[in-house]
Amino acid sequence: MKNIPRIFVGDNIKTGAIIPVGANISHYLTRVMRRRDCIAFGGGYEYTARLSDDDKNIIIGAQTAHTDPSSNITLMFAPIKRTDDLMNMATQMGVAAFLPVITERTNAEHINWSRMEKIVIEASEQSNRNSVPKILPPQKFTELDLKNIVFADERAAYGVKLPKTAHNAKSILIGPEGGFSDNEFAALDAAGAIGISLGRTILRAELAAAIAISKITE
Repeated sequence: MKNIPRIFVGDNIKTGAIIPVGANISHYLTRVMRRRDCIAFGGGYEYTARLSDDDKNIIIGAQTAHTDPSSNITLMFAPIKRTDDLMNMATQMGVAAFLPVITERTNAEHINWSRMEKIVIEASEQSNRNSVPKILPPQKFTELDLKNIVFADERAAYGVKLPKTAHNAKSILIGPEGGFSDNEFAALDAAGAIGISLGRTILRAELAAAIAISKITE
């Protein structure tokens, strides 16, 4: 079904459902893609579908055999100036959820989360997923359960020997642009958190997130 447009229609989707859509979707299908058929997905499943004759609804057809390539990983991250790029890349890499974490050095707390939701929906449509990652409410670093947590440890760039992977991890924490503070490192170490190396250079947060995801899913 290559080149057929994919449309996220929500998680409550089944064969025979008639789902109202906005003018932006009908315009995209009829004016941009110049077709009325599409793939509709949500909740981990994918269906054939078509736009109704009045352009107001998506009519859901048969379920396809395509399985959701998404993982069950939660990306915990400090919001950054380029949060949109971070979430776009992480969505394409299959994360299941995002948990924004406010650290001592977080300097981009006022994020337009409605816009971020649109970005992850578009990234999900383009990356052949059957689901859209959840965006969880922001949480303070001091409120996290740090026991056995996996985190990207930039101390590897300064010679600290660390593991390069953490198989079977269900979540990973990425620090802010200025890195974790001394207090936060102390808290992570005291709790037995598992730091992994992303290499010998200091990475931008959005690239660090992508590499960290690859290391726990490879």
